[in-house]
Amino acid sequence: MTIRVLIADDQVMIRDGLAALLSSDPEIEVIGQAGNGREAVDLARALDPDVVVMDIRMPEMDGLAATAELTGGHAAQDAGDPADLRPKVLVLTTFDLDEYVYEALGAGASGFLLKDASAADLVTGVRVVAAGDALLAPSITRRLIGDFARRRRHQRPSPAATAGLTPREMDVLRLIARGLSNAEIAAELVLAEQTIKTHVGHVLTKLGLRDRTQAVVFAYENGLVG
Repeated sequence: MTIRVLIADDQVMIRDGLAALLSSDPEIEVIGQAGNGREAVDLARALDPDVVVMDIRMPEMDGLAATAELTGGHAAQDAGDPADLRPKVLVLTTFDLDEYVYEALGAGASGFLLKDASAADLVTGVRVVAAGDALLAPSITRRLIGDFARRRRHQRPSPAATAGLTPREMDVLRLIARGLSNAEIAAELVLAEQTIKTHVGHVLTKLGLRDRTQAVVFAYENGLVG
């Protein structure tokens, strides 16, 4: 199935370059380009892309605000706009700043890459977030997890936050937070991969999370992993 992509960046040369890179993959179609966050939101609603590759620093509306408007932030759904019908957002930026990472994840982004990533990393990133998985640049992942570990080292798991999950769903959530894929979780728990996919769906629905990225953040914020 073709992945429909919208590119949002305020620099024309960068937009054109990203479009050329992504269009070289036969399974990716670049359906539009936006020069600012407001235009990105409007085009996304008009063109219905699967993935929006979003810059952060743009005029009129920045990429963080545009991401929150497109995804609904942490909310899984709102009236007439189910979360699974919204585009996934892959943030692509020059700025390797922690506050941007946290704000992007909080706004509902599914991935965060730096602009020095390779062409192969960019294509992989689009594929990963389109499939509903999480993607963070390796350097960012290490810092993010390290920061959560420092801040949550003495925090006990929150029973109220996960009261609706079954013991098996808790196991799956912890393994998602460790970065395991569905196939790896299936091997770890000795279950069918389709069964794991069902459990992942239940976890996201019960916790009101839109994708695995938010599941990872939720697990660390609630002391489920360290």
